[in-house]
Amino acid sequence: MKRGIYVLPNLFTTANLFGGFYSAIASMKGMYEIAAIAILIAAVLDGLDGRIARITHTTSKFGAEYDSLCDLVTFGVAPGLLVYTWSLSAYGKWGWLAAFLFAVCGALRLARFNVQIGVVDSRVFNGLPIPGGAAAVATAVLLYFYLGGEGRYPSMAVLLGVVALSLFMVSSIKYYSFKDLNFFSRKPFMSFVLIILILVIVVAEPQIMMFTFAFGYSLSGPLWGLGKLVRKWVTDTKTKRTQCQEIIL
Repeated sequence: MKRGIYVLPNLFTTANLFGGFYSAIASMKGMYEIAAIAILIAAVLDGLDGRIARITHTTSKFGAEYDSLCDLVTFGVAPGLLVYTWSLSAYGKWGWLAAFLFAVCGALRLARFNVQIGVVDSRVFNGLPIPGGAAAVATAVLLYFYLGGEGRYPSMAVLLGVVALSLFMVSSIKYYSFKDLNFFSRKPFMSFVLIILILVIVVAEPQIMMFTFAFGYSLSGPLWGLGKLVRKWVTDTKTKRTQCQEIIL
């Protein structure tokens, strides 16, 4: 600390924290859409601070620890408060316990990530990343108001969804990290066309597409794991069948 800290990446991390804190204030005032947008903006800033630190060679242990603390507030506490005030408060103690479960599972997810750096393959995340869980909550709120909803939305589906997201975060389900994507290398021409089409659709229907991406990503891990189990079962079945045929022959 006597040598000082790197300013630029930590400014982005602080902006991330500001977005989470502002979201919490907006949730308490009943401004649910603004609270959701603040979380999504903070998610973008959270993705930028690490990249900026790596590009400018200003990574540090202090920055990593500060980032984790800010992420807990922005993507753990703020979404929990948002979903509680928007929906779960109608279910009494079960509502606030579900919101607390989201926050504590987010904290556990961050702690496990910090101790597994360099141990787990960087191409995958071990459990749903906490920004992914927060994005699923925020985009669900935005979709609700986009479809004509007003005020609070007490729904058992939201309660179950929050519990599921919480368990996904502390699970050992593997999620693709997108860290091995290289946008500076040559890609097939149709890949570029596909990206343009996706951007056009996002601009045309941002609420629907953002929810689709966030919800789809939260389910991608379980579906990926299920697909691997099915492929393993098919392979084992074929192997046993081949062995039986060899024994018969």
